[in-house]
Amino acid sequence: MKFRARSDEELSIGLTPLIDVVFILLIFFMVTTTFDRSSELKIDLPEASEETPQEKGKILEIAIDADGQYFVNQVRVISNKPQALYLALRKFVGDDKTIPVIIKADARTPHQAVVTAMDTVGRIGLRRMSIATSYSQ
Repeated sequence: MKFRARSDEELSIGLTPLIDVVFILLIFFMVTTTFDRSSELKIDLPEASEETPQEKGKILEIAIDADGQYFVNQVRVISNKPQALYLALRKFVGDDKTIPVIIKADARTPHQAVVTAMDTVGRIGLRRMSIATSYSQ
């Protein structure tokens, strides 16, 4: 028995199946990869100091009741509208943009009323703002 090598056929590797396998691996890694998009808030936390507190200056206090009615330093604002609150705050603040603001709202206060107060304070240009909450059981 004699074996003959065929010299007329060329041996070649097909690239099409190889490209298909690489493409499937690429899709697999793209699908299984998780993209972590963590968002962070920059918060400046207060620090304790041994200094005695200085004399209390002018403070702007905005109180919001359960009906969404605004009170600026215990004086009722004539309307619940943002424009009325804006005018009342401008009247109190004047040109001093360093006045600290305290927003007080109770647990039944509508969230939109608090957000409106915060937005109005920001539009005026006041940057020192804190929120005080209280709740009744």
